Amino acid sequence: MTVMSLQNVRGTHDLLPEECARHRMIIDTALQVATLYGFEEMATPILESSEVFKRTLGDASDIVSKEMYTFEDRGGDSVTLRPEGTAPIARAFLSQGLMQKLPIKFFYHGPMFRYERPQKGRQRQFHQFGAELLGVANSWGDVECIAMADTILKKLEVRELSSLEINSIGDMASRTAFRTALVNYLSKFEAQLSDDSKKRLLTNPLRILDSKNEKDQEILKGAPLLKDHLNEDSQKRFSEVTNGLEKLGVKFTINPMLVRGLDYYSHSVFEYKTTALGAQDAILSGGRYDTLIETMGGPSTPGIGWAAGIERLSLLSPVKATPLANVAVIPVHGDVEADAFVIANRLRNEGFVAEVDFSGNMSKRMKKANQRGAFAAVIIGPDEVKAGTCMLKNLGDGSQASVAISDLPLHLKTVLKTADN
Repeated sequence: MTVMSLQNVRGTHDLLPEECARHRMIIDTALQVATLYGFEEMATPILESSEVFKRTLGDASDIVSKEMYTFEDRGGDSVTLRPEGTAPIARAFLSQGLMQKLPIKFFYHGPMFRYERPQKGRQRQFHQFGAELLGVANSWGDVECIAMADTILKKLEVRELSSLEINSIGDMASRTAFRTALVNYLSKFEAQLSDDSKKRLLTNPLRILDSKNEKDQEILKGAPLLKDHLNEDSQKRFSEVTNGLEKLGVKFTINPMLVRGLDYYSHSVFEYKTTALGAQDAILSGGRYDTLIETMGGPSTPGIGWAAGIERLSLLSPVKATPLANVAVIPVHGDVEADAFVIANRLRNEGFVAEVDFSGNMSKRMKKANQRGAFAAVIIGPDEVKAGTCMLKNLGDGSQASVAISDLPLHLKTVLKTADN
């Protein structure tokens, strides 16, 4: 009889405890900063109606045309595993009737799904945290969202490993004028464009500006610039954003080729990029989306937001996930095994992480305690149980003392304080 070798689906990976701890550290850091800015945590379902994305991201976007995991459920409805977080937040805003609570600040995190070629920093199931600000039209909304992202990256110690690029893609009138000029220019070089860019020339020509193809990039050197087609209102708004970022000390460069790939963006778009992850250079991206809610059938509602890749930040951040300080409870004889578990349970009720290994002699259990990074060991035998005492060993300096079990929490706090210092 042969045993089937089951593997994870290509483009997905198991998060073992060490990596889970890093993810948690990154999420907790981001959430702590977001809370300081007044953002509240929320969550949307992993499954959404396919229309949530098809209507908002644009049929010509890579996500909709190539990457979405879409299928028909048993009820005959078309559903999609969410490929990004903004459209579901917008859907929740409408379906939960939150129009009367504007402005709203949301923070979220969770898995996203895209059918892409897996490589370092890119998976088919990946994790993001993001922030969305709904109901604020003025440029300070842009500035505050970007400043919050900047603070999070500083806390994770990856800000110095990245650069912030920003641009304005203007309002609809500005983009329409630019689109016409860009198509007129690129049409002259259509035969030389990459296959993807040839398709985008007909469907979404602004996305050609994002092309990584060397020939496309060479052609684009002579292309018209979006900034030269911004109307007065769009120019004024972008100046307000850049001036605001300067006032808050947020360093940035203006990249006139940055457009982002989704139909719902307008005005400010931005990306934090790094050279430390190879081809996957974007670690946090976002922009303003003032027409998104309206596209979904709701009232005109301005919005701006961003999302960051947790896997990529985990690869970059030197910040260590701090393990919880734990106590090892070690019985020296099988007759006191039950007493060990009783003591461990009491310690947990007092807020300590306490573990009793299920097997092994005292030497092996002590070795495991050190491997786990325990700061103390509580050792008990038949004599200690009768006397209501235990041997408390400080695993930091090796000192030990007999203490009353009733006083154990107080003594452990003292040992832990000494270990922290």
